[in-house]
Amino acid sequence: MIFFYIYGDKPLINIIMKKIIFCALAGFFMMLGESYLWAQTEVMAWSNITGVRVEGELMEFESSLRIGTADDMEITGKERQRRPQYHRDGSSQRVITSMRGVQFTQNVNDIESGRVEISLEAVAQENVPQAAYFCVSLPNERYADAQIKLSSRSVSITNSERQLSFKFDKSLKSFVKAEEDAQVVYICLASSLKKNKVASAKIALTASGSIDNETVNLVLDPKNPGSLFLGFGGNFRLQNPVADPKVIDYCLNNLRVAYGRVEMPWSRWQPEENMDPIAAAREGKLDPHVEKSILMAKRLKQIGMPVIVSCWFPPTWAIDGDPASYPRSNVRAYRLNPTKTEKIYKSLSDYIKFMKQDYGIEVVMFSFNESDLGIDVLHTPEEHNRFIKDFGKKLASMNLPTKLLLGDNSDATTFNFILPALNDPAARPYIGAVSFHSWRGCDDETLAKWRDAARQINVPLIIGEGSTDAAAHSYAEIFNESTFALYEINLYTRICAICQPLSILQWQLTSDYSLLWGDGIYRSEGPLRPTQRFWNIKQLASTPEQALAIPLQCDKSQVNAAAFANITRGEYAVHMVNNGAEREAVIAGLPSNISSVKAYVTNTYDSMKEVEVSIEDGKLKVHLPAISFVTLLINE
Repeated sequence: MIFFYIYGDKPLINIIMKKIIFCALAGFFMMLGESYLWAQTEVMAWSNITGVRVEGELMEFESSLRIGTADDMEITGKERQRRPQYHRDGSSQRVITSMRGVQFTQNVNDIESGRVEISLEAVAQENVPQAAYFCVSLPNERYADAQIKLSSRSVSITNSERQLSFKFDKSLKSFVKAEEDAQVVYICLASSLKKNKVASAKIALTASGSIDNETVNLVLDPKNPGSLFLGFGGNFRLQNPVADPKVIDYCLNNLRVAYGRVEMPWSRWQPEENMDPIAAAREGKLDPHVEKSILMAKRLKQIGMPVIVSCWFPPTWAIDGDPASYPRSNVRAYRLNPTKTEKIYKSLSDYIKFMKQDYGIEVVMFSFNESDLGIDVLHTPEEHNRFIKDFGKKLASMNLPTKLLLGDNSDATTFNFILPALNDPAARPYIGAVSFHSWRGCDDETLAKWRDAARQINVPLIIGEGSTDAAAHSYAEIFNESTFALYEINLYTRICAICQPLSILQWQLTSDYSLLWGDGIYRSEGPLRPTQRFWNIKQLASTPEQALAIPLQCDKSQVNAAAFANITRGEYAVHMVNNGAEREAVIAGLPSNISSVKAYVTNTYDSMKEVEVSIEDGKLKVHLPAISFVTLLINE
């Protein structure tokens, strides 16, 4: 009934009911502090607006804040500013960020469908003789034929599919500049800024355009199954003794977690060069954090998971030079002392041996975390290759079956780091899997390179750390946003379809980058509770055990899809992320003798809600709500 009145054909009732419902829901969701029901504007935590959703359809563009000159411009973007602040208050999203000594405050308020109010302020700590801008980037792929009209009080962008209007509360200068693959509209907030003086503007944004509700058709190819998907996994690096246990318990009790990665606290395992860490441990001198990390691994093994051990912090004695001489930043990039290689290998292998002998844990693989970047041990590509060969031989000589991860890279863009070992036959016997972290650079072409690398040496591909924004812990409220959840599940679905990984290991299933909210997690209030991200992950983790990736064809670019099947048991899963308006989905290529189908939907409104699905002419048909993650679980 609500939606009849809102979208019905009675203008007066339409307006009155919309206002009443809008205010009531606003108050309710402001009270909960959750992602706002009417949220339609995609605002990134660094301030950039990526578009406005109308009936789920994204009227895309990308805004940015800029300061500088034509030859020297600083632009807001992912990981470009230091610790921007993000906060939602009901229908309003606020970002505070700084560039060149100027603090920008941007408030984006959803008024009603397709209508948004943007409030901007810029305050300089000192006089800044440079201009500050609010910019709108229009990708040529969508807006190449658009008419752009500028006046002192407005900007309008129009083509056959999209209409954007920006109206100002005062006269502002604007101009258009052609940049890479886009036309960029510059709206000048101030030609220069004086110390402690506020430059401000309000912009009324209206967005509209064509809505694509056409049916999406998917065709599966079970006759050509791909790689094994063991299941969804997680990282369990312990950092918060108060908050971690409750989040870990909730995740392990409510998710099917199939793969684990834990920390080796190397600097605490052997802090002194000439000590015997195994003897010390057996004498009751095992460091408490080391013990907790090993017990975490033991708990995962008891559940039945393979466990990767990764090392972050080397002990002082193993570092080449004085640790204090290294730059103080988020990336320590410690070099290991080349004169102590044998002692280093013994210390690392003793840990793996101790885990096996004293706790019954056989570690499947080992890595230095992100050694391409140096968090916190730095290797060159050649050193990485040498480490795999030499340490692999050391482990084999001790009758330890632990293999090495090739890569475990900081992100997908650093692919060349693995090439020396990838192409060295002598390294091959010691490589257990290829691994990268999904923080950056996961375009289709790059993902395919990682898939092909694993196939080249016939080992699995593992996403050692799965997530989308490495800086998100510094503006943690973004974890609770539907937009963040949508970006994350889109990435995982694409990775499953293109890379066919053995597992994606979420960073993390602890209180760090938590899938849960409340009970003090990132200072959140209320009871501990799952976010939309949790339900997305739970839905993806419902993929049948020991399933193989199934190729599929999808005729809509707005829908990302991946499919799996345990063919021997007749169990199938089809995952679909609908990034646009509501539509129907028709799935063909499944067995004809289907006995049962369950369909689940997760979005802003629903948390793995079971919905109806029908079978017509041997095809499955299911409704995909706007901007939703939908999963079908099928049994023969």
